[in-house]
Amino acid sequence: MQSKDDTTLRMKRYKIEHLLTGILILLLVSCTEKSKKEAMLLESISEVKKQYAPDKRTALFDVHVFTNTEKYIIKGESNMPEAVQALKQVLDSKTDLEYVNEIEVLPSKSLDGKTHAVINISVANLRSNPKHSAELATQATLGTPVKVFKKEENWYYIQTPDKYLSWVNVGGIVLMDDTQAQNWKSTTKLIYTQTAGYSYQDTQATQRVSDLVAGDIIEMTGETDDFFEVQYPDGRKAVVRKEESEPYDAWLEKLEPTQESLVKTSKTLMGVPYLWGGTSTKGMDCSGFTKTIFFLNGMVIPRDASQQVHTGKAIDSVKNFDKLQKGDLLFFGRKATDSTAEKVVHVGMWIGNNEFIHASEMVRINSMDPNADNYDEHNHNRYLRSKRILKENDDALISLVKNPVFKD
Repeated sequence: MQSKDDTTLRMKRYKIEHLLTGILILLLVSCTEKSKKEAMLLESISEVKKQYAPDKRTALFDVHVFTNTEKYIIKGESNMPEAVQALKQVLDSKTDLEYVNEIEVLPSKSLDGKTHAVINISVANLRSNPKHSAELATQATLGTPVKVFKKEENWYYIQTPDKYLSWVNVGGIVLMDDTQAQNWKSTTKLIYTQTAGYSYQDTQATQRVSDLVAGDIIEMTGETDDFFEVQYPDGRKAVVRKEESEPYDAWLEKLEPTQESLVKTSKTLMGVPYLWGGTSTKGMDCSGFTKTIFFLNGMVIPRDASQQVHTGKAIDSVKNFDKLQKGDLLFFGRKATDSTAEKVVHVGMWIGNNEFIHASEMVRINSMDPNADNYDEHNHNRYLRSKRILKENDDALISLVKNPVFKD
């Protein structure tokens, strides 16, 4: 027979267990509710990102959810004010959701208004992260105006005219505020038209100031019989041979991209070495090569092959190469399957006679004809489609260099 003390102890244990069970249920309900709200936040962020920043190479929307004991905290950064505002509207429409918005809209206030810059060297290497050892994402040539979003030590996060986001070392740019940038745009300029060369201290051409590559743009301050006088964004003065360059306005006036001009430009780059991330005559990858061909003919097209494939007019996807014209872009990669998406990994340009030119180990010409000495079986087998960029410059992803971003 149980004693009175045993019965009392059992009752106390029962009450404690009952209380703990109740608390556990409340905690589980609370956690479930919290999980639902957090999932709703994450889903909202994902939807806005998908709509406004589907490609992280060209749009920044890095937003995350944190919690404290009382509220949700939305932290991160974006260079798209419209995306941040859209997220705010979505979250505000959910009346039972309390949150703190700590998203920083770039450019950073710490830049003190220096939100523009101009590339100050012949070719600036732009990195995927703020360090020299990071992957080479792309390049920008002298005179390219860029947007500046933030700084990390000696590196600046920038966006080039083709919308590409990357990091540049402080030595590659000259920072400017709105007024300085506008003043720079309004100056008279020249464009360097040879594959590679130099600017010099004076017309004796004995002391070099800098190397130059095709497409470099620089302020022109005067001229002599054989040289243009120029000034770099950082104030350095130099001269450039007239036979190797041209006043930018004159170059613009006669710009009329044709099939033949694209082929002619592409062949001036024969033998230039392959460089992952390269877009200059110092070295280029496959899409950097096609981008450079079009730029030197007055057109700015997207940076990567997987972006370029979405421009222009569809021409072929079944290896009917008779339909192609000179200047058409050929895309290569992995076809879509039931379980995997299509993947574009390479691009080249058609030059006629069953041949295409592309950057593969170096800029070279190969053929789609199995009987040709330069037949490229590998790329023939992985061919996806061809697109026509020429005369399709009303495309939203293509612009002419006559755009005010290059000329006021």
